[in-house]
Formats: sequence, structure tokens, C-alpha cells
Amino acid sequence: MSVNSTNVISEDDVKDLKERMKLIAAADPSQYHNEFSLRRYLKAFKTTDAAFQAILKTNKWRKEYDVAALTPENPIVMSHLEANKARILRHRDMVGRPIIYIPAKNHNANDRDLEELTKFIVYCLEEGCKKCFEEVVDNLCIIFDLKEFGLSCMDYQMIKNLIWLLSRHYPERLGVCLILNAPTLFSSCWLIIKAWLDENTSSKVIFINDENELCSYLIPDILPDNI
Repeated sequence: MSVNSTNVISEDDVKDLKERMKLIAAADPSQYHNEFSLRRYLKAFKTTDAAFQAILKTNKWRKEYDVAALTPENPIVMSHLEANKARILRHRDMVGRPIIYIPAKNHNANDRDLEELTKFIVYCLEEGCKKCFEEVVDNLCIIFDLKEFGLSCMDYQMIKNLIWLLSRHYPERLGVCLILNAPTLFSSCWLIIKAWLDENTSSKVIFINDENELCSYLIPDILPDNI
């Protein structure tokens, strides 16, 4: 992920990008991005030209991928929701981020359709982003609960797809990624995954070792214990 949250966004760049997008959106309103979105793209892609091109690519992808059709009534989404592959929690974390909760035990890398799973990931990201109060916080808390984790749960291609989606089409939307109940055998998996992340992104991945540590990020009682 080529994301750098520490760089300062130039207000001139924001103005330039807004002017460019205004022309595009005037011709096609579906291309519209609000100022919060423009700032996220500038932060992630560094220059006005790169941010503008990235936004156009995202808009094209959203149309071709038919993101709007990924609703709870969509058969693919419905089947994954029923299988408890992931859930957007009703409550938020301590800074107000929407939470996407993923229980790894309900996933088997040897028994899944990658394309359908990726569509479900997009649905979860969309729903999480819709719950953001952008004026306050515009990023997400993603939780991987590794309780009862086995190697069959480890899906490297799915993780690669999630990283790609976050870096290309949901830039600066990851606020924090909490890893709960990680068993010893996950350490070798993490070494592989960490190599795919830049320093800024990997710094957002936090391994939670006890409930006191978890309390720094959220109220433990909000986590489901029956899925």
C-alpha cells in the first residue's frame, strides 16, 4: 500500500483537484467525490495528477464492478452474512470509527469462491464507510478475531485483495486493524503479510494481548460472542 498519513496536504492541491473534479462531475454527476474523499486521495497518492487519475480509476471500477448492487439483498452478500463471515457492528470504537468484525474461524481458504468473497469484502467496506461521520472521523476499525484459528482459515489471496482494495479504491479508510486472540502459529503468517504492507500501514495493525489493551480501542462488551 503506497499510503502516507504523515504528509501534509497542500490547500492549493485541494483547490486544484476540486476544480478538476467539478468539470468531470458537471458532465457526469456519478463521478462526484466530496472534499473529504478528495483529501484522502491526495494524502494517499501525493500529487494532484496522481490523485485525479486514481479517482477516475476508482469511479470506473465502481461502475464496472457494480458496487451499487452489493446490498444486503444481493444473494452473494446474503449468503456470506448468513455464514457470519463478517459483520459491521452497531457500536463504534473509542474514537467513533465504524467497526468491521471478522471472525476467522468461519472462513476456510479451501472452500470459498474468491470473486464472491471479494464482492462481500467490498460490501463490508461500503457499509462501514457509509457509517462514518466524516466531519469527525472518516476511517474504519477492522477487527480480525483469530479465536479458534487454524491454517485452513489463512487466506493469503483474500488478504491481498483486501490490501489492494484499501490502497486503490478506499485510500486512507483504514484507521486501525486489531488482531485479537492470535495463536502462536499465526506469527509465521504475519511475517508474510507484513512484507506486503508499507511501514505506515503495518503500524496500523495492532495485536491485542489482553482485555486491558483492548479497552484502549473499544468497549469489549460490544464484540459478538456468538458467531
